[in-house]
Amino acid sequence: MYKVLTLNNISVAGLEKLPRNNYEVASEITHPDAILLRSFKMHDMEIPASLLCVGRAGAGVNNIPIEKMSDKGVVVFNAPGANANAVKELVIAGMLLASRNICQAWSYTSNLEGDDASLNKLVEQGKKEYAGFELAGKTLGVVGLGAIGRLVANAAEALGMNVIGFDPGITVQGAWQLSSSVQQANSVDEMLSKVDFITFHVPLIDATKNLINADRIKIMKDNVTVLNFARGGIVDEQAVCSAIETGKVHAYISDFPSNATKKLPGVITLPHLGASTVEAEDNCAIMVADQIKDYLESGNIRNSVNFPEAVMPRSGGTRITIANKNVPNMVGQITTKLAASKLNIIDLLNKSRGEFAYTLIDVDGSVNEALVDELASIEGVLRVRSI
Repeated sequence: MYKVLTLNNISVAGLEKLPRNNYEVASEITHPDAILLRSFKMHDMEIPASLLCVGRAGAGVNNIPIEKMSDKGVVVFNAPGANANAVKELVIAGMLLASRNICQAWSYTSNLEGDDASLNKLVEQGKKEYAGFELAGKTLGVVGLGAIGRLVANAAEALGMNVIGFDPGITVQGAWQLSSSVQQANSVDEMLSKVDFITFHVPLIDATKNLINADRIKIMKDNVTVLNFARGGIVDEQAVCSAIETGKVHAYISDFPSNATKKLPGVITLPHLGASTVEAEDNCAIMVADQIKDYLESGNIRNSVNFPEAVMPRSGGTRITIANKNVPNMVGQITTKLAASKLNIIDLLNKSRGEFAYTLIDVDGSVNEALVDELASIEGVLRVRSI
């Protein structure tokens, strides 16, 4: 029986992927094998020694102490792309809100007083103050062409916009999913002087902090609209607010409210709604539950943020999984100990990712605790399991 601790409310659609005859799932549980969470901050949490994996029902993992987990051999999963459509739709909505001054116009009409005849007169008098512009023919810059960025770029093109994209890490598979009409920029700076809108779909790391700042705003077009549905900190809010006040920036649409932005004209802030749809929450929970189940039952790793992708069909016998530091001769030491135990290897997969590596081995006999302890004693080995 596997024990799964939930630190947030997880969609029932995901929890149903963990059958009760083999899984105990609860918000209060001791010695968990796995943790499922959404936004719960784990940085100050004591990590149980029993923990094998963590599943984040979403894309960002800033709330999880990745380095600490890696050093303990705990695999951290996320759900990239599961909420992509939800975020895409909100980005498109954000551009429409900004271009048509919808929030300001709504506020104007909601504060009108008088009978209907008086309201109609005031509406006709006031509507010229909220005239906007159309998206067709405008240029959108997309920074980050992962699952979300690609959908945003393709949707903007379908609305008649010109799109420029920047992502130095785009994969061949990702490029195939991108409209062939999307122009490529070699840097963020290169696209800034060409765009009427700019949107970000990158994680918050040192290299992406304050991607839009006072210096970069200077080289942008007048009346540009900045959208941030990625992470707070990617946009220097003070610089954007100052640029709105001077008229350089037309609007700032953000999913991350702050006291500096929440009441500033020209700013629309939302309460982190990017993935807040029933469909996105279901998709994220289903994806991460499937990944946790596959890891606990078969040792396979899919969509981990700290260990390599490692998927090997079962070949019979007993499966051994080993998470370790990526150091020389690790596989040689492992196979030597297996040979000493008179175990024949049926199949073996070894993958590495940066400082860490992961090995799947199917052997033709049973594996006792003594062998598990021997494998765990190899310098650099972080975690050994026998399935």
